Order: sequence, then C-alpha cells, then structure tokens
Amino acid sequence: MITSGEGKYKVFLDKIELDSDLVFIVGGGEKSHIGAIVICEKNKEPKTIKLDGHYDYVVLEPIAKAAYEKYNKKVLVIGGIHIDNASKQEIDIIIKNCKELSEKL
Repeated sequence: MITSGEGKYKVFLDKIELDSDLVFIVGGGEKSHIGAIVICEKNKEPKTIKLDGHYDYVVLEPIAKAAYEKYNKKVLVIGGIHIDNASKQEIDIIIKNCKELSEKL
C-alpha cells in the first residue's frame, strides 16, 4: 500500500494482482467509499462508472491510466475519498495527493 498526505487529507492506493490483471483500491479522507470505477484495457478508451453524487472519477481516471501505462495490463481502479463539507482548497489538496499516488505506482 502506498499513501500520500496527512490527517484527513491522507489517501491510499492498494494493489491486488490477479494473474495477468491488476485491481487498485483508492480511499482516504474522513471516509473511504465506492464512488467510481475505472477500467483500462488494451486498444480501448477507459470505461468509467460514476455513482450518482460522486466525483471520485476525477482522481481515479488518471490513476487507472498511469497504472495501465506502467504495467501494460488490464487495470481496474475502484474507490472513493470523502471529507464532510469539503472546501475547494481541501478538494485541491486531495487531488494533489492522488496525483502523487499515481506518480508512486
């Protein structure tokens, strides 16, 4: 598991290997949850499922693309990060921390 940030801005990325495929779980903030799912596979555009009222795909899509580029395997990224009544500044911190996760893959 890799992490980025501290306190309620801490996010994590856990990798599970399934023979020739990879599953990544992303969570953090005050409450981890399932807010979106992204699948990347060879010669196809990423497929994203966004749950109503959730914007987690904004951070999951770049992680999925980075993982696919690095490992050249089918990748599924699932998860969500929640902070109650998050301000724009807090959201920006979470986005920055998630970008760091994708760089640490």
